[in-house]
Amino acid sequence: MSYSDFTIKQVQNDFGLEIVESSGIFSQIKPVELSDYLKITLEENIPLAVSINTEKAKSELIISNILVEIRKIFDRKISFFSGVEFNIDKEKGLNGYCDFLVSLSPEQLFVKSPVITLVEAKNENMMGGLGQCIAEMIAARIFNEQEGNDTPSIYGTVTTGLFWKFIKLTGNIVQIDLKNYGIEDNPERIIGILSAMMAQKA
Repeated sequence: MSYSDFTIKQVQNDFGLEIVESSGIFSQIKPVELSDYLKITLEENIPLAVSINTEKAKSELIISNILVEIRKIFDRKISFFSGVEFNIDKEKGLNGYCDFLVSLSPEQLFVKSPVITLVEAKNENMMGGLGQCIAEMIAARIFNEQEGNDTPSIYGTVTTGLFWKFIKLTGNIVQIDLKNYGIEDNPERIIGILSAMMAQKA
């Protein structure tokens, strides 16, 4: 078993979580203005990614550029990893590859204190990615504890590239924002939420 095998019901039962669902949990967070570079990049890349219409294209053309923007906002003092192996507890199924991990450390050679776990929705199935994302968030919290890093909340994101759904784990409570935030309609809001997560202010 690995992260991708978890359903939301299974991760809830296995780890004794309370799931709180509400629309717009993160909608009060202020948007952040995009850099000129990201504006131009998204104008070019979004239609291209839609035309190609594969997970790989959306990952490379949209998601990676969003994360590079976040890294710039934080003066390159954070790092992100794509397709990294993150084996924490194989017996509990907390092992396998993560689509993306974002860390508060500038260290790019190895994973250190992951804060955001980002899961690409398979076959555009946002809800289907929630179990995997929450399992990765549990693993991130265990990792932080093992490293001696006290992180009050762990954040996660499930995205198709075009739409983004955000999750917060505090204690045994998982808050799932049922709202899907669109990259075409309001990329500033998505950048704002991701920035607030990195600053532990979401």
